[in-house]
Amino acid sequence: MIEKNYLKTKPECKVKFALPIEQIEGAKKVFLVGDFNNWDESATPMRKQKSGVFSSTINLEKDKQYQFRYLVDGTTWLNDESADAYAQSPISHDQNCVLQL
Repeated sequence: MIEKNYLKTKPECKVKFALPIEQIEGAKKVFLVGDFNNWDESATPMRKQKSGVFSSTINLEKDKQYQFRYLVDGTTWLNDESADAYAQSPISHDQNCVLQL
């Protein structure tokens, strides 16, 4: 799930990324990985909420496109069903999520 809130005072968008518990049941750690953090697999940890959902909120420059995926427990890559689009990954046969701001 992706929520976008455009800021009035800056050319940025506050983006909340969330993974429902059904998609990540039993997960210990989830990271948000994308071109906004140079695909650093530990740069943007997601926090587990009381409901069991993992979420993270970051500010991103608007009028840009970003690719991202979720990394669960260091081994499983997941996409977000609410992504704006998908693009072929340059390093694997997988597809990356695309976020358009």
